[in-house]
Amino acid sequence: MFEVGAWRVPSVKRLLRASVAGAPAVVRQCRGPRDEAPGRPRHLAIIMDGNGRWAALRGLSRTRGHQAGVLALPRVVDTALEEGIEHLSLFFFSTENWNRPRGEVAALMRLTAQLADVFRGYGERGVRLRWLGSEARLPRATLAALRRAEDDTRDNHAMTLAFCFNHGGREEIARAATSLARASADGALDPGAIDEALFTRHLPHADLPDIDMLVRTSGEQRISNFMLWRAAYAELFFVDTLWPDFTGEELRALLAAFASRKRRFGAGVGPV
Repeated sequence: MFEVGAWRVPSVKRLLRASVAGAPAVVRQCRGPRDEAPGRPRHLAIIMDGNGRWAALRGLSRTRGHQAGVLALPRVVDTALEEGIEHLSLFFFSTENWNRPRGEVAALMRLTAQLADVFRGYGERGVRLRWLGSEARLPRATLAALRRAEDDTRDNHAMTLAFCFNHGGREEIARAATSLARASADGALDPGAIDEALFTRHLPHADLPDIDMLVRTSGEQRISNFMLWRAAYAELFFVDTLWPDFTGEELRALLAAFASRKRRFGAGVGPV
């Protein structure tokens, strides 16, 4: 999650655009989601944390920390493409982050509008951008940029990159419950027919699969209301690395660690 203070958003946009434009065209090189790769997560999610602490440790302003955090994004997206990850979800801003200072929130809204536009450049490399979050309280320009990014990349298939912005796991579940309640009240749904599969179909972007692997940087060991329904059986990785220092090499090491884990989904091991 970006912690944006009163900093110059346009400068970050130029930095990120230059980073994305200078990245190699890895789509032809990546293995692709349909290739055989035992132990590879289909859906990787990352809670990006630690920009402010990164800056404080170096005696820098929070502005510099946020700029460094933005520049970490292409490293991770490029690595996910190269490793053939099918779905990559990045947590930018939670529904609870509205409690931050007004100036910080306003700057973050502007930044996100620009990030959405800049990351449309990944569309040329086969990336589909999707937005997971609530429209509530979002400025018109931010909402328009997110929708534009979705529309312009809707036919891409190399990887889905989900912007989790103004997202809250509980809010998402509440919206699904509201949808089901309305269908039941209208007589279109028998309440007794509601099960996990039906509930999932009422979530936003219901085709997004459950999270297989969830990473949080900065040493914090919580998931902060992130994709609660889809994270039910996620393998959790809490790393001490602050987000601006997070690299593609570290992500590859975590992917290797994921491959070594035994996922049982409630099943036992060995004879009874």
